[in-house]
Amino acid sequence: MLVLFDLDNTLIDRLAAFERWAAEFAGERGLGAAAAAWLVETDADGSVPMDVFFARVRERFGLAEPAEELWRSYRARLPHLVSCPDDVLDGLDRLRASGWAVGIVTNGMADNQTGKIRRTGLAERVDGWAISGAEGVRKPDVRLFEIGARRCGRSLAGGGWMVGDDPEKDVAGGRAAGLRTIWIDRGVVPCEEPDHVVSDVQAALGLLMEMKPGGPGL
Repeated sequence: MLVLFDLDNTLIDRLAAFERWAAEFAGERGLGAAAAAWLVETDADGSVPMDVFFARVRERFGLAEPAEELWRSYRARLPHLVSCPDDVLDGLDRLRASGWAVGIVTNGMADNQTGKIRRTGLAERVDGWAISGAEGVRKPDVRLFEIGARRCGRSLAGGGWMVGDDPEKDVAGGRAAGLRTIWIDRGVVPCEEPDHVVSDVQAALGLLMEMKPGGPGL
């Protein structure tokens, strides 16, 4: 059976990494702690497009660098600030060893997301991945799920699961792709549609391990 995972705030803690980046960015430019807090608030947990975000940053602090250069520097730095917990990496290994095909389907720029996947050790724990910035389509578009499944040597026609924290991109998108869904509830918005609701990816991995890859699931 196939299982596809979201990346940011599912397999990795994007918010914690962003907070570290914001503190570095403000410190390097002498902007102060209040600036770091403003950066985190303005980012709104990744919901603001990054070109818009960096245009606001440039204007707020009167920076000389173009917004695109600030964004490019951010993409080069953030993969060095993210991590994937050892128990999550181990859980992915166990899933694959038990017969699951495991993939990642994520929105974002190709350089940033690929850097995160490779630097965290996830590249060695999954069968394939699909990144919107590389493929030209974004979740919840079913086509990105199709690409992710194909990279894992599977087809959406065979069914499977999608695990993620976004009700629209991961849950609604996964269901539209014919997948059952596990929603990671981060307390952002309610969601009534998933097959299962969990508090973190470790709990999702535990649920999946209880299923037989060829069986009907929970």
